[in-house]
Amino acid sequence: MAVSSYLDFGVLARVHNMQLLAKVVVEGFILGLHRSPYRGFSVEFAEYRQYSPGDEIKHIDWKVFGKTDRYYVKQFEEETNLACYILLDASGSMGYNSAPEGKGLTKLQYGSYMAACLAYLMMRQRDAVGLLTFDTKVRTVLPPRARQSHMKHILSALDTCRPGGETSAAGPLHDLAEGLRRRGLIILISDLLDDPAAVLSALQHFRFRGHETIVFHVMDRAELTFPFDSMTEFTDLETGEKSLVSPEGMRPHYMEQMKAFLGAYEKGCADLQADYRLFDTTRPLEIALSEYLYKRSRMA
Repeated sequence: MAVSSYLDFGVLARVHNMQLLAKVVVEGFILGLHRSPYRGFSVEFAEYRQYSPGDEIKHIDWKVFGKTDRYYVKQFEEETNLACYILLDASGSMGYNSAPEGKGLTKLQYGSYMAACLAYLMMRQRDAVGLLTFDTKVRTVLPPRARQSHMKHILSALDTCRPGGETSAAGPLHDLAEGLRRRGLIILISDLLDDPAAVLSALQHFRFRGHETIVFHVMDRAELTFPFDSMTEFTDLETGEKSLVSPEGMRPHYMEQMKAFLGAYEKGCADLQADYRLFDTTRPLEIALSEYLYKRSRMA
């Protein structure tokens, strides 16, 4: 398998020993702390226990019976602890990068690296990972799988993902929440440049369905600080609309609106008991992601 450009081993070297721990019990166990408590008879041997009336005879280990003259049945651990769904915003605004040409990452590239790292980490702890990309509608769907070969498909989808149309996260998120039958971990990676009330309503839909939810809010440094100091023409990456703006006069209003925008998501996620984390694309991902994973592990 070719190594994907989105599997950054420099990043993984910093975080591969950490577990992405969910603070809410999902499917009856805490992610990353131990193996699944569910027992099956299909995947990986766990232990022997004495036969009890009602156990299926086909699970008796006759070799052990021959040595001990006692009936023992095999127990097996389920292969998958958790179903994790990584939702990556691939709308046009995610293609923004304020750095000089050839430097820095677009928000979509940064989010794709993040998705690759998280998928890799989840699979290391034998959890099933799926990927969904969207703009105004769902563009790519890879159902959660725990097989290592599934990683190839996730990386391939990330490599070919390009910024699409306008942002309309609420619709695709509601559709996904309604369609998921198994409770799991939802990780949303997006710049969230949409109506906060609509997006938070969709996140509430996930919480109502019993999913643990994490929101990674990915923003470019220029979007957060508005560093422009001369007449600047801005182009909407989703509609193509252009506007000539005097930054000096616009800055106070812009920063006030940005503060309210970020605050709405931070408070809204807190009210929903959904984890929220703001990521600046100029900050090295290995540092930002390591700090977040460490914080969650301490909380758990």
